[in-house]
Amino acid sequence: MPEQIGTLRLPARVHVGWGARAQLPEVVGLHGRRVLAVVDPFLVGTELLTGIVDQLARTGMEVQVYADITPELPVDTLTAAAEVARDFGADVVLAIGGGSALDAAKVVALLSRYGGPLSRYYGENLVPGPVVPIVAVPTTAGTGSEVTPVAVVSDPDRELKVGISSPFLVPAAAVVDPELTLGAPASVTAFSGIDALVHAVESYTARELDVDWTAPQPVFTGRNALIEPIALQAAGHLGPWLPVAVREPGNRRARSEVARGALLGGIAFGSTGTHLCHALQYPIGALTKTPHGLGTGLMLPYVLDVLRRDADVAARIATLGAALEGIPASEASAERTVARVVQLNAEIGVPADLAAIGLDHDQLPHIADLALRSARLLAIAPVDPTRDLLLEVLEHALTGTRTDRSDA
Repeated sequence: MPEQIGTLRLPARVHVGWGARAQLPEVVGLHGRRVLAVVDPFLVGTELLTGIVDQLARTGMEVQVYADITPELPVDTLTAAAEVARDFGADVVLAIGGGSALDAAKVVALLSRYGGPLSRYYGENLVPGPVVPIVAVPTTAGTGSEVTPVAVVSDPDRELKVGISSPFLVPAAAVVDPELTLGAPASVTAFSGIDALVHAVESYTARELDVDWTAPQPVFTGRNALIEPIALQAAGHLGPWLPVAVREPGNRRARSEVARGALLGGIAFGSTGTHLCHALQYPIGALTKTPHGLGTGLMLPYVLDVLRRDADVAARIATLGAALEGIPASEASAERTVARVVQLNAEIGVPADLAAIGLDHDQLPHIADLALRSARLLAIAPVDPTRDLLLEVLEHALTGTRTDRSDA
């Protein structure tokens, strides 16, 4: 068996816990006094944002709030935001909001230091050096962007969303306060939470890549010995508590557990990468205009069901299931894991099949062809991601059926 290797790229400081935002004056102040706060538009005028701005101002910081954040992050809006940051002379970018706000802040921090066009950074390891320091404060529990090296944007010249991946995009600090997720609607809690579980699952089932330590390392390094226990912990927090957070939005324990699971899921995939669920979601989301987490969560049981035909991957899926349900390994199986994911999706309101979100059979080949363009994601898949395999997954997902193989 080859030696297991590991890589971790994380913020220098990570704080998680109820009320953790009280650390912001210290954490932000480490990087300067002029703060550009990139925030979700719905936060403007709220006690939450006012409280944070006042808190920083009392310690002598000058804060400018920028809230012109457009869903899907069109490139032109990000270019305009970077101009605001440059004109203001921001020492630090404070990101407050969901995944779009956090990704927008990463792009602003990049463009305000190095200039555009943004397209010259598309792909991996093309950011030339450190960006303006970012302090990330998520208000949803799911994307993990507060600890990851990637930002995803929309380019009108591209059919699919585009990723910018670089260790330099990892925020300088992440402050995860579960109290900030209390206002999230049930659908946001559900779709962001299931996406966090997909992050953990795809990280744990990632392909083991060859490593040449004498060469520059890719951003996403595949199966990772340091990450494996973190991915399992993420599943353990999310499995029992995500349905509770959706059903009881004011439940403090559930909000804390899901926030921790989402953070751990972000740590996990930020080093290893994600694979088939994400590669398929990008074209599915573009065609149906459905939320990212809805698509990755919908695809998860069908991807796992096909992957479990490989004995080694099936063993890892079973281990994930044991963590997800909190059961002994002797009781776990890949089939049981898939069944639990199906049940979890039903509990939180993830559609059961692709037909439910408006897709039909004739669209599946186009989706598969578009997914094949996501070479970075497909390289992390634990089995060869052929067009036929992608089509098989899509066929099952369209009709809501699974393979007839049983591990029970």
